[in-house]
This record gives sequence, C-alpha cells and structure tokens, in this order.
Amino acid sequence: MEKEALYQLSQSLQKWVLEAAAYTRSQIKQPLEITTKSGPNDLVTNVDRANQVFLAAKIKGDYPQAILVGEEGTDAVPDDWESGLAFFIDPIDGTMNFVKQNENFAIMIGVYDHGQPTLGIIYDVMADQLYWGGPQLGVFRDEVPLLLTDNPPLTKGLITVNTKMLVADDLNLQRVFMHSSGVRIYGSAGIVFGQLLKGNLCAYISKLAPWDIAAGRVLAESLGFQVLKFNGQPISMTTKEGMVVAPAHAMNEILAIMQQK
Repeated sequence: MEKEALYQLSQSLQKWVLEAAAYTRSQIKQPLEITTKSGPNDLVTNVDRANQVFLAAKIKGDYPQAILVGEEGTDAVPDDWESGLAFFIDPIDGTMNFVKQNENFAIMIGVYDHGQPTLGIIYDVMADQLYWGGPQLGVFRDEVPLLLTDNPPLTKGLITVNTKMLVADDLNLQRVFMHSSGVRIYGSAGIVFGQLLKGNLCAYISKLAPWDIAAGRVLAESLGFQVLKFNGQPISMTTKEGMVVAPAHAMNEILAIMQQK
C-alpha cells in the first residue's frame, strides 16, 4: 500500500475507534449483558459485540474487499487471510477489566497487507491514549513519535507474564521473573503493549489469540521488538499460541532460560 493511502487508512481507523470508544464510555455505567465463552473468566458483553459490528461495517464500507477477523463472531482466522488486506479487530481487549474495573481496557485493530504487518491501532479507552502507526509511518502515541527500543537486558527491565503460567512455573517462567527487575500484571494485551511502546516494560510473555497480538505486533516490531513463539520461531497469526515480545537482548535471555532443563 502506498504511504499516502496508508496514512488515510490510519486516519479513518483512528476516527472509527474513537467513535467506538465514545459509545463504550457511554455504556460503562449502564446494565451490561454479560455472557461467557471458553470459561467463567472469558467474558463478552453487548458492548464488545456492538463495537465489532460498528467497526466491521465502517471498514467494509470503505474497503469492501477487506478480509475481517474479529474476536466476537466467527472467532477464527480464514484460510485466505493473506490474500489481501486483512483487518484484525479486538472490540474490547480486557473485557474483565471493563466489567470489573471500568478501566484498563483497549480497542485494537491490526492491518495486514498480504500477510505483512502494516498498521496498528491501540486505544486505551479510559486513559485516552492512542497508539498508532507501522513500519512505513513510524509509531506514535497520539501525535508524539515514539523511539526505537534501547534493547535493555532482562535484568534491567520489568516484564509482564501470563498469571497462570507464572504460578505454574511453565517453561521456567519463575526463573525468568527472578532474572528481571520484576513483574507487572495488567489483564489486557492492549494495555501491556502501550507500556512496552513507552519503554515501561521490556518483555511480554503470554498465550495470545491473533486479535490480541495483531495491532501490538505491528507497533512493537516497528520499534525494534521481536515477536516469537516460545521455541524462537515466527508466530502464525492463525491460532492462539504462546509467544514472547521483547527486544533482541532480552529475547535471547528469555528463550535461553525457558529452554533450560
């Protein structure tokens, strides 16, 4: 996609995300229709569904050939997702936080052009912080350019780890924790990516679905982070899988510790 067309796409997506966020804030004190999906802590609300319908309609209106991948709905990545312009929509990332805390949740859209990470939009709804950009445009928090990661070692940085995996000490994650400056838990991939992009964290270790990672991957890789599976291989973008997001120095240390016997 040409840079000018990509910039126009980014402006449209930002506008639509902000409109969805305004609706979300208007509903936050209203009675919610809450159901569960894979388990009692995997929540979905009427607002999640409404946001996805709204964003999907806006995208299809301007990009009728677009391939849409949304958390709410089919809940699957189509086989042909790399055949054109694909939009990964997470209408509320951190629904538990939305329901229980009324904060620390995000709206995210990741755009991939024939499988290539192209544009990411993450909006921290209650903090009113918008992260956007990609490899061609650069990465911004609102209108402030963000800088490449300074590639700190694991010992110099805070990390975020999936809580259940840390408690169970999967893949030596307690050892990873002890080698870091400490662990912070946020309950939303979008909020974590904001902390990574600002330099407040140096690594994110979790099991993430494609819509959880799509936007953040674009932004993080554009700032020098790597996004790899636990075995050091590229992620698939087609299924929920374990992955590490970190700059090269910390990534090498984390993967080495995870593979220790």
